[in-house]
Amino acid sequence: MPCTTILVGKKASYDGSTIVARNEDSANGEFNPKRFCVVDPEGRTSYTSKISHLTVPLPAEDGVRYTAVPNADLSQGLWEEAGFSARGVAMSATETLTSNERVLGADPMVVYRPAKGTPGSDDYEPEQPGGIGEEDMVTLVLPYARSARDGVRILGELLERYGTYEMNGIAFSDVNEIWWLETVGGHHWIAKRVPDDCYVTMPNQLGIDSFDLADALGEQTEHMCSPDLAEWMAAHHLDLTLRTEGENDRVFNPRDTFGSHSDEDHLYNTPRAWSMQRFLNPHAQSWDSPEAPMGPEANDLPWASVPERKVTIEDVKYVLSLHYQGTAYDPYGSFGTEATRGHYRPIGINRNSQLSVLQARPYGPEATRCVQWLAFGSNPFNALLPFYASVSQTPAYLEQTDPKRVSTESFYWANRLIAAMADANYAECVPAIEAYQLDLGSEGERMLAATDALVAKQGLGAEAAQDLLEEANQHVADYAREKTDELLAKVLYERSMHMANRFARSDA
Repeated sequence: MPCTTILVGKKASYDGSTIVARNEDSANGEFNPKRFCVVDPEGRTSYTSKISHLTVPLPAEDGVRYTAVPNADLSQGLWEEAGFSARGVAMSATETLTSNERVLGADPMVVYRPAKGTPGSDDYEPEQPGGIGEEDMVTLVLPYARSARDGVRILGELLERYGTYEMNGIAFSDVNEIWWLETVGGHHWIAKRVPDDCYVTMPNQLGIDSFDLADALGEQTEHMCSPDLAEWMAAHHLDLTLRTEGENDRVFNPRDTFGSHSDEDHLYNTPRAWSMQRFLNPHAQSWDSPEAPMGPEANDLPWASVPERKVTIEDVKYVLSLHYQGTAYDPYGSFGTEATRGHYRPIGINRNSQLSVLQARPYGPEATRCVQWLAFGSNPFNALLPFYASVSQTPAYLEQTDPKRVSTESFYWANRLIAAMADANYAECVPAIEAYQLDLGSEGERMLAATDALVAKQGLGAEAAQDLLEEANQHVADYAREKTDELLAKVLYERSMHMANRFARSDA
């Protein structure tokens, strides 16, 4: 299962922004080329899923323009993944989650079943559409949501009506708050507001570790859920909470109730949360000690934590590129042994497809508030670029990804080439890669500051500022292309000097 998510509340971030960020990773044994674009839903009346063959009617006049990072190859559907709408709502979908037999037996997944037999015959069974999944969620929800909370409501209603064929975690944000929704079985769901002063770490496990049913079924201040969640849980004996006499019986641990703690989790999932928290709260415990209360396989790592200092965009990029630096588990490191290096699944992995960091900034003109930071390919080797989301088009360098033709004309493929070559000579290539990452990040920050100031000085609204924002986005893409080509040349040279057929003596 792919993907890793971090969510940063507005009081935990460096500038008061809400920050939603997720690596989209392709399945094992394949790559999934991505592109960055703007989508206008005008004229859409329905949507049909490729995987589940489900057709969903769409609101006639409610959809607005939004950014997205869809698949370049549409044979398996859109998979739009992450973006901002023109209303300033952000959505990231999805983080694949785990569950257990009790939950999946109580509310089975809604899986597509093809037709069987011959139409008209006694044994004929018509096609049964499946539910909605990662392929569909951004397309069905983001253009219609009016706030982060409203996004939760819309997706919740879709899950109740159509069901889902997979367990997923979905993030919604706006300039005020972040909500995290987790699907539970085929039709049920829970959602919790991220505390403003906290960050949340999410590998591929059900993550919420405390949930207040009274709030979710009442005022919904910090929690939301399926209307029948309490009755369903009681009917199937799902709540595993041990309570003392008089303890609140409406608060429970969803991670215990709906999630998993398998041996596979301890290799694949929990170590990623541990590594992120190790970086953001370095003094919370002696993280690398065998006696540490929470090691890389701990079942009780917190869902939400207050960081030791405010979290920046570069922090988010760093933790979503982690490969256990400074520990015995780093596949590029010198600590540990051959057995420990590469023992746990890294966050920054060869099959990272794209990273979207959705930053809703509370300051400046409304036109400049929403910034979608993007990186393509394997995160230890790429750089994060900022793009204004209030635009009608995106730069060709990021939009025009040919799924069948590898080319340096594409930011996606250029990053894939760099990572594949640099991996073999990591120590020799990493100085150039780190300089590249610093250079592009610095130019991106400079561009944002300059463009923010110009839009504010001219007093431009969203429509009036669009051309200027698109020019700024194009500048970032052009700068990235120049520097990416330079890095590719350096990495190619370094890798060539380590070929097996090298020979030191010149032919002169």
